[in-house]
Amino acid sequence: MTKAFPSIARRLKNIGIKLLKMGTFLITRFIASWKRYFLGDTVDVRPSPSPPPDVRPSLAGPVLSLGGGGPDVDDAIQWMINQVRGSANSSTKVNVVVLRTNGNHDYNRLIYAMKGVNSVETLLINNRQEANKAEIYEKVRNADVIFFAGGDQCQYIRNWKDTKLEAAVKSVYLKGGGIGGTSAGAMIQSDCVYDACASSEKGIETRDALEDPYRDITFTYNFFNWSNLKGTIVDTHFDRRQRMGRIMTFIARQIKDGVSSSVLGIAVSESTSVLVDKNGLVKVMGRGAVYFVLGNHMPEVCEPRTPLTFSSYKIWKVRSGDTFNLKNRPTSGYYLRSVKRGRIDSNPY
Repeated sequence: MTKAFPSIARRLKNIGIKLLKMGTFLITRFIASWKRYFLGDTVDVRPSPSPPPDVRPSLAGPVLSLGGGGPDVDDAIQWMINQVRGSANSSTKVNVVVLRTNGNHDYNRLIYAMKGVNSVETLLINNRQEANKAEIYEKVRNADVIFFAGGDQCQYIRNWKDTKLEAAVKSVYLKGGGIGGTSAGAMIQSDCVYDACASSEKGIETRDALEDPYRDITFTYNFFNWSNLKGTIVDTHFDRRQRMGRIMTFIARQIKDGVSSSVLGIAVSESTSVLVDKNGLVKVMGRGAVYFVLGNHMPEVCEPRTPLTFSSYKIWKVRSGDTFNLKNRPTSGYYLRSVKRGRIDSNPY
């Protein structure tokens, strides 16, 4: 019997080690889950106390800030905050929530340093279960400004569409708040969204889109439905990745598929932002230009496995500091470009 004691002791020790490891694993899982909700907690930025809900000041929006990706235009985010507050000199301070499916809390300190900000919190929400949690709904609903980080628009749509999170974001817009975003975070806000769910991680680019308007190109509808973005499709990283043919294809598809008889593409260059006030007036801010691309007739040829042919797109190139009216679109100031058998007739930029 004495020879069995060391064996029993070793087994007990091994069981103890396994239980310790299991406990550590469970604790790690718990902390990781907590961080997904509260990464960049407002404790980091030490906000001042918010007024009780019944005395919160009214908001002066709704307004939108759509970034083209690359380095953010800080002044565009500040503009959105000022518009929601009522003016740059208002005493009102706003609470900002940053939404993303992965990444970190690097927006917290950037935005908290801006004028008129009471608090900033980043929420990483990467599945539908989290997007439907009551605590997430409340955090987002009580925000004054929402900002969508860049990422993967397919993941945003798969994880957030038709959830409580989506409803909470819409409530911020309806109460006069601000909705901003960059890259994929801007693309998901248009009426029609190129969702990139059928393509590779790299996505579809101009050459492939013009050669076959249907191959691996899918769209999502009825996500946010902002009133000033009706009949639009947003694209980003525009100049750098030469995406004019891509957005021309997206526009042709909407008309050919019977979604709309007229579609306006909003194509935003990197380090550039489109600012939309509550009346639908656009101001461009940043280093690059924004292209407003209108298709308003049936394409001559838009079929699977066949190069696109579509004549006379109207294109407005709007540079930083200039404006464009989404509600009363201009009837002049554009130039025309056509696509014939998958080729744009001349430089579209």
